[in-house]
Amino acid sequence: MNLKLSAPKEITWIIAVVAGVLGLLMHFGVISLGGISAMFLVGLGFVLLALATLVKGL
Repeated sequence: MNLKLSAPKEITWIIAVVAGVLGLLMHFGVISLGGISAMFLVGLGFVLLALATLVKGL
């Protein structure tokens, strides 16, 4: 299988990192964002980075 991976755009990378950091801060009880799950935010950041490496231009 030959995958052609590409680096994510800077804005995509920033959004994914912010989502991951917010998820970690929620997990440790530093902040609270209402009904949003901490694991959801960490997962969202990971999935966004994974998709951005597979889809060119994301």
